[in-house]
Amino acid sequence: MAAALPAPPADAWLGVDISHLGLDVDPAATADRLATVAAALPPGRRIQVGAEDARRTDAVLGCVLDVAARGLADRLGATVQANLLRSPADAAVLVAAGVHVRLVKGAYVETSGAHPYGEATDVAYLRLGFSLAEKQATWAMATHDGRLREALLLALGPVPVEQLHGVRPEVLDDLRRRGIATRVYVPYGADWFRYWMRRVAESRGA
Repeated sequence: MAAALPAPPADAWLGVDISHLGLDVDPAATADRLATVAAALPPGRRIQVGAEDARRTDAVLGCVLDVAARGLADRLGATVQANLLRSPADAAVLVAAGVHVRLVKGAYVETSGAHPYGEATDVAYLRLGFSLAEKQATWAMATHDGRLREALLLALGPVPVEQLHGVRPEVLDDLRRRGIATRVYVPYGADWFRYWMRRVAESRGA
């Protein structure tokens, strides 16, 4: 897949949840696998590591920082979930390591260590956005929440925006007309059904 990425001006990245690379079995080997993929990417491209449930956050963060320390930070992205209480500290560590940050609200129902959904998570998202901008981080907003997106764009200027394929595509058209960089998350491969069902469940609050 790394070799098949289109040439510029296309700006295609890879994405992965590293639990699929054996994170729960052998974090060190998972870091090696992630590094192998990152090293195979063409210059200017990244592999975006997805967020997972909070019990895996330490292991995910550890793998990303391990690979970044191997001189591959410019080929990595990490996902920070605004609803987690730990996220401001995690974001600061990732920025210091030179890793791109994708800021999301957070899709997992956590029993502890998280803001409740609604206003508290929205405020946390805004605060993290401002913090990333103050640190001059390389980052993107990954949200379909128009209120948060527009508030941060008005305050900070043209921060890149990421969305899921097929969700409110008219928003992407509008953003492109306004000169705001966008990226669309597209599932790859034939085994797409479980991913699609997960997204359907999330959209209904399941």
